[in-house]
Amino acid sequence: MAMKYVQTTCPYCGTGCSMNLVVNDGKVVGVAPYQRSPVNEGKLCPKGVYAHEFINSEDRLTTPLIKKDGKFVEASWDEAYDLIAQKLKSYKPSELAVLASARVSNEENYAIMKFARGVLKTTHIDHCARLCHSSSVAGLATTFGSGAMTNSIADIAESKCIFIIGSNTFEQHPLIGRSVARARKNGAKLIYADPRLTATGKQADLYMQFRSGTDVAIFNAMMQEIIKNGWEDKEFIEKRCVEYDALKGEVMKPEYSLENVEKISGIPAAQLKQAAEWYATSGASSLLFSMGITQHTTGVDNVKSTANLAMLTGNIGRPGTGVNPLRGQNNVQGACDMGCLPVVFTGYQKVIDEAAHKKFSDAWGFPDGICAPQNGYEVTIMLKTLNEKPGELKGMYIMGENPMLSDANLSHVKEAMEKLEFLVVQDIFMTETAEMADVVLPATCYAEKDGCQTSTERRVQRFRKAQDPPGQAKVDWQIIAEVAAKMGYAEQFAWQSAEDIFNEITSLTPSYGGMSYERINKPEALQWPCPAADHPGTPILHTAAFAPAMPDSKGLMTAIPFKYPAEVPDAEYPFILTTGRSLFHWHTGGMTRRSESLDSEVPTGWIEINVDDAKELGIADNEMIVAKTRRGQVNVPARVTKDIMKGVMFMPFHFVECAANILTNDALDPVSKIPEFKACAVTVEKIQEA
Repeated sequence: MAMKYVQTTCPYCGTGCSMNLVVNDGKVVGVAPYQRSPVNEGKLCPKGVYAHEFINSEDRLTTPLIKKDGKFVEASWDEAYDLIAQKLKSYKPSELAVLASARVSNEENYAIMKFARGVLKTTHIDHCARLCHSSSVAGLATTFGSGAMTNSIADIAESKCIFIIGSNTFEQHPLIGRSVARARKNGAKLIYADPRLTATGKQADLYMQFRSGTDVAIFNAMMQEIIKNGWEDKEFIEKRCVEYDALKGEVMKPEYSLENVEKISGIPAAQLKQAAEWYATSGASSLLFSMGITQHTTGVDNVKSTANLAMLTGNIGRPGTGVNPLRGQNNVQGACDMGCLPVVFTGYQKVIDEAAHKKFSDAWGFPDGICAPQNGYEVTIMLKTLNEKPGELKGMYIMGENPMLSDANLSHVKEAMEKLEFLVVQDIFMTETAEMADVVLPATCYAEKDGCQTSTERRVQRFRKAQDPPGQAKVDWQIIAEVAAKMGYAEQFAWQSAEDIFNEITSLTPSYGGMSYERINKPEALQWPCPAADHPGTPILHTAAFAPAMPDSKGLMTAIPFKYPAEVPDAEYPFILTTGRSLFHWHTGGMTRRSESLDSEVPTGWIEINVDDAKELGIADNEMIVAKTRRGQVNVPARVTKDIMKGVMFMPFHFVECAANILTNDALDPVSKIPEFKACAVTVEKIQEA
């Protein structure tokens, strides 16, 4: 019996916890603590503790599958590659779209980005960041010049005041919650705003319960109170910001008085006043948010509002301060960094910029050039195009994404996917999306590959191979390279290892330019930007100036008027529905629901209903009811609780048998094109027995 430990990084949320995989006779059999990581210091949440349980599931994909007469049949790799190459070659670049993945490594995301732009020559590439933090990228890039978390996880412990809004940190990012707890132990005030009194809210010094979708009004009210009391940081504003007068002109309007915003949001004026004072006067305030801020038709406005509040009070560029979007998936930051977005190459170098386009075209050396220097479609626009402009998009290649459960308004998603002429899905399980494919390719999970991922705090950390993949499954980048070779581009994909790919990435990406496998092999790894081989990495952004992308490296304050969600309650649908995650599950449940320990904790979904609402509706706790919106209906157990605001209901989105996204609204933010997962109008009814 040969046993060993292999150090790697957790495949779930964006915190970037390190751990050891326990390997016995060539198979991963458990998880053990890795004590040297500065991120988690050997601690793990339940998902990390049981991160080995799905790896050797009996239903792992092990061989290529081709759909014939409506049924999948096993095929050889050559058969699958020949069919893929033949079909993809038959379409124009503009007829093809690619989805990358926040679950796979930086190297694999780079490979599929290069494949999309160089082999297929399409501009249409995106991934699920569109559905979670595209608003953060757009909002913070516009205001600060960089769309990432400004500070480090450990740095949160140095805060004197922490304002958490739109994030159930203690359940969704428990090891970041640990830094919040450390700050509180050191005397910091914790302000928490959420429609639900979550595990995070129960730790707060000030809990503000509010109606989902009223975030901008809340921020504007706090800023009005700060300016009225002279709590703004005048020196920071003068030296480091522009457009303060425009911001002031908006937030000082009477509609943002504490009393009026109490009517809009439901937060008592006294609580808003207290939050404003604590945040503005602590000396070091940190703002944490997640998808409760971003997943709105005003998602970019919400994110810009977080930036406004931080700049107004000078809470940027110092320990214990900052604007910190907490990324929900292990490598959603890295997939964005790798250019798996329709508007940028790696490191956010714009596709429409002539110099950047020429740089990548020259470096890659495709004899027939690369995609046109124009922006492509976001995944939400791909789906709308399939439904509204039949025939414009014909083929799609999806790596490690499951839009048939993750995207809003699932009935429309299904209609769109059925309009594709040809669909390739590369994954580790037969997902709801893979079921619809023409070709399914078996890929590898995090324990079966080498590579790296980038956490929410911009820390670039290693995956390390612990076991061989099952059956004929292959590493994602190898599959992409072999498809590219079948299509005549072997020379451009002649990598022999993940490290070869990473070296290519660093040669083209200034923010990763000083990194190497040797340097990121350390327990602390490196945080970007790291532009040179002797650069130590950057724990805190914007210390002396904002990013060079900003005019004069100054932060842009923005006047933002409050807008209601696209859909508000009415007589027919009188409640607000919002969605989120559970401590024990992750996104579409593909991995956690195959973990016996995790799935036994939370075996199915539910809808949370306030006790008074339930009483008026005659609904009992655990009663199976029907939830309806304008897009569809699902049968789901009721969870009656005092911990959710009256008039608001909540569903987790992991469960296909009661899929929240059958109900959610696919109305989009006009800038980031993110759907409004976090606010739509809903009604619930008792199920009438026949």
